[in-house]
Amino acid sequence: MQISVAGKGVDVGEALRTHIEHQIDEHVKKYIDRVTSVQVVVSREAHLFCVHIGGNLGTHSGLAITSKGKSEDVYAAFDEALHKVSKQLRRYKRKISNHHKAEGEGKRVRGKKTVLAPETGEREDDSHSGLVIIEKPTEIETLTVSEAVMKMDLQELPALMFFNSAHGGLNVVYRRVDGNISWVDPEGKAA
Repeated sequence: MQISVAGKGVDVGEALRTHIEHQIDEHVKKYIDRVTSVQVVVSREAHLFCVHIGGNLGTHSGLAITSKGKSEDVYAAFDEALHKVSKQLRRYKRKISNHHKAEGEGKRVRGKKTVLAPETGEREDDSHSGLVIIEKPTEIETLTVSEAVMKMDLQELPALMFFNSAHGGLNVVYRRVDGNISWVDPEGKAA
């Protein structure tokens, strides 16, 4: 596993770098041995240190881990981010060890992902629904609800659209403001 530690506007000393590499190696290998690379970026936001950890699980499903920790102490910020990564990996390991794949899973459909800018006041022309910021091809996967929630958690996504493997219908899971996860299953009908 490759571990890269970088500082963004912060000098990462040898002691911190060694601590980060040792802790990540110990915590990640405890849960999964397929992580191919982990990137750690230490930065400063006002009076707080911010540590961002990102990594590739090395699976064919394209799952990645990502977490962020903030604190006045750089070691505490790293420990917070590492705790989140450990929690994500523990959940992932539990789900893959308890889950039996159903037939027909793995189907993907090509589509288009579009990000729109939020409205910033009144519009003069009501014929436009928003400014398109980015548009790129994306795949909508066939997943179970628990796999969709796991993927959303591992990639720290606000929402995820997927085809429900139980009935083939288009579903969405998203994280609500109160921290709970909502699941949208329009009428539970097959597509």
